Amino acid sequence: MLRRMIHRSIIFDLDGTLADTLADIAAAANHALAEMGRPTFDVQRYRYLAGQGLHSLMTDALGPGHAGLVPRGMELFRAYYSDHWTDHTAPYPGVPALLDELTRRGVRMAVLSNKPDSATQAMMKHGFARWRFDAVIGQREGKPLKPDPAGALEIAETCGVPAKEWLYVGDTKVDMMTATRAGMFAVGVLWGFRDEPELRDNGARVIIREPAELLALV
Repeated sequence: MLRRMIHRSIIFDLDGTLADTLADIAAAANHALAEMGRPTFDVQRYRYLAGQGLHSLMTDALGPGHAGLVPRGMELFRAYYSDHWTDHTAPYPGVPALLDELTRRGVRMAVLSNKPDSATQAMMKHGFARWRFDAVIGQREGKPLKPDPAGALEIAETCGVPAKEWLYVGDTKVDMMTATRAGMFAVGVLWGFRDEPELRDNGARVIIREPAELLALV
């Protein structure tokens, strides 16, 4: 049983939390690696390579000694992903029903992602246009990535809701660290990219296994 708490505002991560993007991320990264003559990876490996921005993903995928290839890898990834990001990406099962109910209850919702802002905005328009989100923020030039709390705190300020009154929902340690540093209530989800120990070890105060379980916290 989850202990019932009252929250009226939620920040969601995007990849691995609202949207199952893993297959399309893996395809774009493997395309880039193959074009550069580097080994590719099984889709499941990208559960641990994704989540900290494209530069980090390509750096880790290329491996030690190949830092010079990172800019080219990012270019190849972006070109492929821009044409294929809708091949498999879709909301996770149960997420549309969750968003419907949160909307019915009048809960304010926002999204904070380490995906480039243009791609974040496009994905939200493509898969989540029927719901109202008060703020949607992705990676922006000159702005720090998660786990820096700046983006989360910007959303709180923009919406006029104190940080301590927000749930922050995500699937990786980056999200849990972001929530903790922003002074928000960290909720880890198990349908995304990472496992329960990672989430708990990095500040998750509640772990949920199905989207509908979030309703016990609002």
